[in-house]
Amino acid sequence: MAFAADAMPDILTLIQETNMSQHDIRSTERAEFDQVLVDIADYVCDTEIDSDLAFETAHYCLMDTLACGFQALDYPACTKLLGPVVPGATMPGGARVPGTSYELDPVLAAFNIGAMIRWLDFNDTWLAAEWGHPSDNLGGILAVADYLSRIAKIDGKAPLTMKDVLIAMIKAHEIQGVLALENSYNRVGLDHVLLVRVATTAVVTRMLGGNREQVINAVSHAWIDGCALRTYRHAPNTGSRKSWAAGDATSRGVRLALIAMTGEMGYPSALTAKTWGYYDVMFKGNAFQFPQGYDNYVMENILFKISYPAEFHAQTAVEAAMTLHAEVKDRLDDIERIALETQEPGVRIIDKTGPLDNPADRDHCLQYMVAVPMIFGRLTAADYEDDVAGDPRVDALREKMEVVENKSFTADYFDAEKRYIGNAMQVFFKDGTSTDRIAVDYPIGHRRRRDEGIPVLKQKFVDSVSGKLKAAQWKTLDAACADRDTLSALAVDDFMAMLVA
Repeated sequence: MAFAADAMPDILTLIQETNMSQHDIRSTERAEFDQVLVDIADYVCDTEIDSDLAFETAHYCLMDTLACGFQALDYPACTKLLGPVVPGATMPGGARVPGTSYELDPVLAAFNIGAMIRWLDFNDTWLAAEWGHPSDNLGGILAVADYLSRIAKIDGKAPLTMKDVLIAMIKAHEIQGVLALENSYNRVGLDHVLLVRVATTAVVTRMLGGNREQVINAVSHAWIDGCALRTYRHAPNTGSRKSWAAGDATSRGVRLALIAMTGEMGYPSALTAKTWGYYDVMFKGNAFQFPQGYDNYVMENILFKISYPAEFHAQTAVEAAMTLHAEVKDRLDDIERIALETQEPGVRIIDKTGPLDNPADRDHCLQYMVAVPMIFGRLTAADYEDDVAGDPRVDALREKMEVVENKSFTADYFDAEKRYIGNAMQVFFKDGTSTDRIAVDYPIGHRRRRDEGIPVLKQKFVDSVSGKLKAAQWKTLDAACADRDTLSALAVDDFMAMLVA
């Protein structure tokens, strides 16, 4: 093969650069384990949780998460994915799936529980450089805890208690949340469910009896798995995978934990290896940044979606729209324009124009989530279905909305002392009049509104779960959840038995 003379310098340069790159990666000397892996393992294995606020919040988080899962059972799009992969391949004595009669191996049960929890986009949220839903990890935690407890009793040993579940929840929340504080995976097109897989892998390996080395090994595998792409969350591909992706992630975490418990080796520089490690392959060569270590911060400050099953960056916009409903509901045809102010992430991920293809598309559209409460004075999961979306008033209002970034909302969003999620809206009519500008800095699920929010959370639990269980069964469950000491002392398998339908 012949090359033009003027091409030779470029070819020689390429060869030299390739040789240098190969020289960098040829060494077979085993590296020390990446500090990120070590820090996660040390936290999971050695840190005692003594924050009463963290335990109190975890208790409410458990109730809220179960409420979300039970609500999802009303939707065939969710229930068609539940149960064994192959019909009949159940596991009597395995892990139970709340609200159903399924008993499955813990890997598949984790998928079932995780998919239920996330289906309606109604469970808790963490917002920082990356966002996500740390209660997704409860899929793996509950499945493994139930399985281990049932096996322990068969062997004449003590089962895990619900306090063990709360501790695992606090630690999974912390791992996922701290990894998200200053590291934006969405900026490089990757999905936040990666962090569910990492957190579940870590805490479940420990629950299975894993030591520090086994936790490190397991977590290295979680990073090596790479990342799902975010394309199923965004136009033009928005779809229902976003409702089961976290179930898939927490299930994979259980699988990796079980693999590590066989003694399978780990990979010390899974993150930092030149060319082949996570940083170079997935994160544009950048290392993760950590403004703080692991403790109880995330659970104590978690955001609950209490009133509305809506993408969290829109929660305060929905509250503002509900405030304006009475004033605008009889004047919809008189509206000239609607001004919406939101944070930068809100502009980037939920500002949508044009047709919305399915419920998953609609519950991530700021304009849709505002239009429905303006018209109907409500926003429920059913409002994302085709019959409501087909109301011509919805798209007519969407077309009148102008979305802009409010830089103060963005600053307060990233402020570690605030973590606000502000939105504001104002309606302008054709006759020159307008409504007041309604601004809401943080939603009812924010830590600063806990006194107002917890009674609503408790009612959400009652409304979501009570009707799907037998009366006596619900009475027992309700009593157990009403007192944290009672709940904490319960054997996990006894608690899970209360949820069987």
